[in-house]
Amino acid sequence: MQKPANPPCLHPSRVKAERDLDFLFGCEAPKFAAMNFFEKPVAVSRRQLVYWLLAGAVLVALLWPLDGPVDSALDVTRNPSLHAVAWWCSKIGEGWVVALAGILLAAFFLILHRPQTAARIFFVGLVSLLAGLAADILRVIFGRTRPLAHAPQGFYGMWQNGHWLIGKYEFSSFPSGHSATVVGLAAAAWLVNQGWGAIAGVYALAVIWSRIALQCHHLSDVLASAILGIAMAVLLKPVLLTSVEFQFGNLYRTFRKK
Repeated sequence: MQKPANPPCLHPSRVKAERDLDFLFGCEAPKFAAMNFFEKPVAVSRRQLVYWLLAGAVLVALLWPLDGPVDSALDVTRNPSLHAVAWWCSKIGEGWVVALAGILLAAFFLILHRPQTAARIFFVGLVSLLAGLAADILRVIFGRTRPLAHAPQGFYGMWQNGHWLIGKYEFSSFPSGHSATVVGLAAAAWLVNQGWGAIAGVYALAVIWSRIALQCHHLSDVLASAILGIAMAVLLKPVLLTSVEFQFGNLYRTFRKK
């Protein structure tokens, strides 16, 4: 019996992320029965993850003395033009922007009959938000002062001198929520498509620069966030990606029936 030809929209190496734009444009939409593109979950080595976190902690500790010089060198608070650029770069790194963009893009590609692309966009956005949430929880616990805080620089925890510091802006610097969000996004994007990851990496660098330039965070804050964001992406891919793709496949089938 002759082996059936591959569906026109699926790359031969289906278990890998598409490395070109053929899946996005210029071909006939696949039928649901042919959508066997789900990635098989690959267990993350706990040892490798622990090594990565330890190496990251050592790197942050080694570069800690550079906080002051780098913070001062990148400071744009007295430069109106650069301050405006940094302000916009910071704004596009907020969690609600990532969430809105992810939902809209996922819906757009689902309407274009690209369920796998929609699923992967949703996955990238979800990892990004979870990385940002993890950073937000940690910075509440650590209670580190921001560069422009009126209190002496240091880690104050959640309680100091009979007062809760939870929710106090000046005591929520380490790690950076913005930086964890965008690095988590870039890392997750790289894991599903290196082209997407490269573009997202430029976006992440712009946001990271803005957080230091606006004196919202120290260098060590954003470095710790970068390590956290990458670790979250690696950890969450085998847990979430296949499930998200499967759910979007079901959603696409329902959408096609209407």
